[in-house]
Amino acid sequence: MAIGPVQLIVLGFQQPDFHGEIIAELERLRTWGTVRVIDSLVVYKDKDGELEVEHLSNLSEDEAIEVGSKVGALIGLGIEGEKGLEKGAFAGAQAATGGVHAFSDQDAWDVIDDIPNDSAAALLLLEHQWAIPLRDAVLRAGGFRISDGFISPLDLVDIGLVTAQDAEQLHDLETSAAAKA
Repeated sequence: MAIGPVQLIVLGFQQPDFHGEIIAELERLRTWGTVRVIDSLVVYKDKDGELEVEHLSNLSEDEAIEVGSKVGALIGLGIEGEKGLEKGAFAGAQAATGGVHAFSDQDAWDVIDDIPNDSAAALLLLEHQWAIPLRDAVLRAGGFRISDGFISPLDLVDIGLVTAQDAEQLHDLETSAAAKA
């Protein structure tokens, strides 16, 4: 297969203070062949729910033009009129205006609605390159993916992977900004 497993991660920021650290970490992971950022957007939602979208990427200019704005297309974000988008992202989004309907109505994930007013979110579409050999081995063995998801630190206590105190701290770190919204 030409592409590894792809995941959309949505990270919230109550008072964003972006200074390049996240992009640097994603670049490090790309250099190691761990993940590739297919596309990324930062969505700012003001107190009235109005959106401002900024396209971010660690792709080369040619790669960005090739993949366009896949996040916008995937979640149905009509980004053609938003400011801050690069020409390549705009061209890619035009091909999929209105979204590609990746989720059924029953499984719909309204990413934009989930972002609290007066905050920001980074939407990262990642290819898990590390998982390509594993996925291919599973396929060769006749296997297939049934489900996947991140496990809350609180659920790791019962199986002995973390202490209750560590789990609480991790959970608080992961959810503290959302609780303030």
